[in-house]
Amino acid sequence: MTRFPKPLRVGDLIAVTAPSSGVTGPALARLDLVLAHLRGLGYRIVEGECLRSQHKDASAPREERADELMRLLTDPAVSAILPPWGGELASELLELLDFESLQSMAPKWFVGFSDLSTLQLPLTLISGWATAHGANLMDLAPTQTDPLTSSVLSILGADFSCPIVQQSSTRYQKKWVDFAVKVDAPLNLTEPTHWRRLDGSTEAVEFRGRLIGGCLDTIAWLAGSKYGDIPRFIQASGRLGTILYLENVEMAAPSMVRALLALRRQRWFDGLSGLLVGRSAGPSPESPTSLSYVDALAAVVGDLPCPVIFDVDIGHQPPQFTLINGALAHVWFEGRRGGITQTTGG
Repeated sequence: MTRFPKPLRVGDLIAVTAPSSGVTGPALARLDLVLAHLRGLGYRIVEGECLRSQHKDASAPREERADELMRLLTDPAVSAILPPWGGELASELLELLDFESLQSMAPKWFVGFSDLSTLQLPLTLISGWATAHGANLMDLAPTQTDPLTSSVLSILGADFSCPIVQQSSTRYQKKWVDFAVKVDAPLNLTEPTHWRRLDGSTEAVEFRGRLIGGCLDTIAWLAGSKYGDIPRFIQASGRLGTILYLENVEMAAPSMVRALLALRRQRWFDGLSGLLVGRSAGPSPESPTSLSYVDALAAVVGDLPCPVIFDVDIGHQPPQFTLINGALAHVWFEGRRGGITQTTGG
């Protein structure tokens, strides 16, 4: 079963490294602002060497990123690792990280989303660590007032033997604010949030299971490997059930069909209690005769025997839940809203 890190406390050491994309240019001011905010809250911060640089779409050569991440994962003084954001090339690190050795080590929080899912998934599936899919470090500005985003640190500090409850947002962000224009920008929440069932019903539904998932664009490439052995996770969850969650950042609808079909062929959807799909940040078709995001979902997962809920608060159109891979979750939906409760299940 999944092992949870100890609750994050004021005074604990947070490591900041970029296993995918680094921070440069105008975004450095945002990084400094967020780190100063965390220090002001009482956390200690250590920066990695793979952070304030970018070359060939990554913060550093893959060997340097992998060595630094592995050192921080195994450092007993570090309580949490908060990368600034995702990127493109976290997959380069997988064969360079010793996930098996982490099975015998005390887990620590690894937090974020997007390309960070590429690392979170094997940390949970192979190492047995609970990992936190949620707002990235760069979202944690002192001006942030959205409750789902501003609650990340308090969730990491919680005792998951007691239920952690999160409600769906009221509005979400469709367009990001450029940090170069406004360094302390909070989320730009302009669009009304409406969860939807893929079968078109608005009737209430609820389901339970252990959570696992991430960014479809990156983790779909792990299917069929030990880094993405979701079928084994589903089997191990047994009667507790499994809730898979996915979110799309860049793929157009035809690409989503291909990715979802690849997962279906690898039996990622077999035996699920429920499927949660985040709001899609991918391109919208220009013609009404073109395949849509909803069409793509219906084509591949429309016949699943479990509930499929989409436009959920997950992913690249924030705010988003802090979803703990490995947690036992209870999801409920009614009308156009919903929520989730998470515990250790132990």
